[in-house]
Amino acid sequence: MINPGKTAAALLLLLGCCHSLAAQHATLSGQVSGPEGEQLAGATLYLGAAGDSTVIFEGGLRVAGARRATTDAEGRYAFEKLEPGSYRLVIYYPGMEIVRDSLRMPGRDLRRDFRLEMIQGTLGGITVGDRRQQAFGLERLRSVEGTAIYEAKKNEVVVMEDLAANLATNNNRQVFARVAGLNIWQSDDAGVQTSIGARGLSPKRNSHFNTRQNGYDIAADALGYPESYYTPPTRALESIEVVRGAASLQYGTQFGGMLNYVFKDGPPDDPFRLRSIQTIGSHGLLNTFNSVGGTAGAFNYYGFYQYKTSEGWRPNSGLDQHVAYGSVAYRPNARLTVRPEFTRMYYLAQQPGGLTDTQFERDPRQSNRERNWFRVNWNLMALKADYRFSGNTRLNTRFFGLLAGRDAVGNLKRIDRLDLGGNRDLLKDDYANWGNETRLIHRYDFLDGISVFLAGSRIYNGFTHRRQGEGSDGAGPDFRYRNPGNLTGSDFDLPSRNRALFAENIFNLTSRLSLTPGVRFEYIRTEAEGYYRNIVKDLAGNVILDERIEEQRRRERSFLFYGLGISYRFDESTELYANYSQNYRAINFNDIRVDIGSLEVDPDLRDERGFNADLGLRGSHENIFQYDLTLFYLSYEDRIGTVLRTEPNPRFNNLVDRTFRYRTNVADAAIFGLESYAEADLWKLAAGLSSSTRLSLFLNLALLESGYRNSRVPGVEGKEVEHVPPVNLKAGLTFRRGEFQASLQYSYTAKQYSDATNARRTPSAIEGIIPAYYVMDFSAEYRLGRFLLEGGVNNLTGHSYFTRRATGYPGPGIIPAKGRTAYLSLGVTL
Repeated sequence: MINPGKTAAALLLLLGCCHSLAAQHATLSGQVSGPEGEQLAGATLYLGAAGDSTVIFEGGLRVAGARRATTDAEGRYAFEKLEPGSYRLVIYYPGMEIVRDSLRMPGRDLRRDFRLEMIQGTLGGITVGDRRQQAFGLERLRSVEGTAIYEAKKNEVVVMEDLAANLATNNNRQVFARVAGLNIWQSDDAGVQTSIGARGLSPKRNSHFNTRQNGYDIAADALGYPESYYTPPTRALESIEVVRGAASLQYGTQFGGMLNYVFKDGPPDDPFRLRSIQTIGSHGLLNTFNSVGGTAGAFNYYGFYQYKTSEGWRPNSGLDQHVAYGSVAYRPNARLTVRPEFTRMYYLAQQPGGLTDTQFERDPRQSNRERNWFRVNWNLMALKADYRFSGNTRLNTRFFGLLAGRDAVGNLKRIDRLDLGGNRDLLKDDYANWGNETRLIHRYDFLDGISVFLAGSRIYNGFTHRRQGEGSDGAGPDFRYRNPGNLTGSDFDLPSRNRALFAENIFNLTSRLSLTPGVRFEYIRTEAEGYYRNIVKDLAGNVILDERIEEQRRRERSFLFYGLGISYRFDESTELYANYSQNYRAINFNDIRVDIGSLEVDPDLRDERGFNADLGLRGSHENIFQYDLTLFYLSYEDRIGTVLRTEPNPRFNNLVDRTFRYRTNVADAAIFGLESYAEADLWKLAAGLSSSTRLSLFLNLALLESGYRNSRVPGVEGKEVEHVPPVNLKAGLTFRRGEFQASLQYSYTAKQYSDATNARRTPSAIEGIIPAYYVMDFSAEYRLGRFLLEGGVNNLTGHSYFTRRATGYPGPGIIPAKGRTAYLSLGVTL
């Protein structure tokens, strides 16, 4: 028989338990509206536990253990059965700013309403948390930046404002110190040209990088002659982006990757701001940099003018350079931005020539050439437009063009022979190039997150007019031919065409794992039409043969290549990544026809092919420690190089031999190794995270191995690949307290070879060993309100060394690096 009293007690207990359970499982609800209070239907909300560090979204929303809800027709949402605790909430709606909120569920129902605002700034990517991992002067690109994908790619971003370095001379040894594995040629006195290479690729004028400014090409001819005679002043830069070999899918066929100089914008909160920095330094260095910028209504503008002059560390190495730039960004509404840009650069430099090994050992500052001059005239134009169809879809198109020229006059004969006067060699190039690159990026729902699709096209038309002949017999910068109608060297028109389509997609398979495949189609056409003179003289210098040979060549090829990237995130700050990307490099104009000394070019020269592969681990810990470790393998098939060749001389009825330099497909090259970077804030480790003082120690170490295989040239099989130092080390200490910052840097590069035969020393000094060298640099700066004071010493120990053996200009022969130099800068901002 049922006891009424016990039954009532049981019911009361059951009701109490139910009430208790209900209190433990509450509902979060509310309404999402727009800027004008309108109800937003279809807004996406993600809710995750606050302690779950993987509730951070890059390149598309990545959700780890987070719940998802969508607003209804009246903008309402609800998350039910939530336990008490702390949560992170993200609200996403196309065209609106992303809302991030932290909240605590008290064990009862909670209502939270949100109002979203229209996007006002550039939407680079959808990210919750820090934009990038950052240490002193170095950041990482997000998975999506603007209309570009960098997921699972090795990349670095050099942040200029965080550097204590000699920016007046674009000191690349300091600027790129934290970028692992770069081999830098240090043969430019005042920093008018940059020459960096990586993974065994020649540093010559960045010729193995697709070099860009604000996202568009700046090289002489991106396809036929990808060398950069112009380098943007580092004073004007916001950052420098470096993306390694896997960048080939989006940026073209260069094995090295992409190098992009990003200029500053005008300040968004000031209608007019003037900045002026004046620098003096050793050997007559004077650099004046002046910039203006601001925002007025829908317009943001920025421009600068820089003048630089120097007498040079060696005799006969003076320089005068002028650089000017202007841009205006017009934003008529929240969806559209249009930006025209123009850059003008001119410089005239005297070239002191190269040295033989013996001359360098006796006095590295000596010069045996007084009549060598170099002139560059550069005009870059661009028009960019960015349009947001929605928060999910964005279109970017950029038109760009180059009208430029470079002229070189002087004695290019072997450096072990004196310049006794007479007519000089004169080489002139004129460039007229234009192109367009258009990209569409779209975010879409996939599994439990948002994935990203990118598609793009590229059109590029290049034209180079290249001439070589006899110039004047004077000593000054005279760039006129003695016989312009029938040059003694050659006269060629060199047009090129490039058409490309490419696509990449980030598939966020889980909250931690992503897969990024990509494909690129390339069509390339290169042509050469003109003539060269074949002049043969006897031993007395009399002409016994003078013939003009007309030549016309045309090569067309098209190909498809692929890439794949994989990324796994252990948490918001630690990532394991791997990528594979095919590469292709077309023969350039120097491989078609050039007459420099005893150089000859293989008429059957072929394009180069290969691939890059990376396996890396990168991460950081509470802004105290940051690291990036990468194992890489570069396969470089049909690598073009120069070797010494001996054969019977027809001038002497083949009775004696002649030795000459021969440019051909030498062999297949394999380069592999470890690129590592780590940085720790020693002060914060000792004093705690709350300290505003920083003492940062960084180490940048690359260990490389290389070798030639499948050689087509005798004496090359098994030799080391040129430009591959087995050890490349940079280390530095940076101290920052308040507005004061100072840095001390040490660089060491092991012995490397300059040609495929691994020659140790030759009379011409063009081939031979580049011995191991070290160099130290010190820089400091102090900011006091509107004023800036900078100073430093480069090559602190005055060590004598060289990094380059030049085949032509500015040599031929050994080009010594600068000795000890000092600089002092004073700046003001108004």
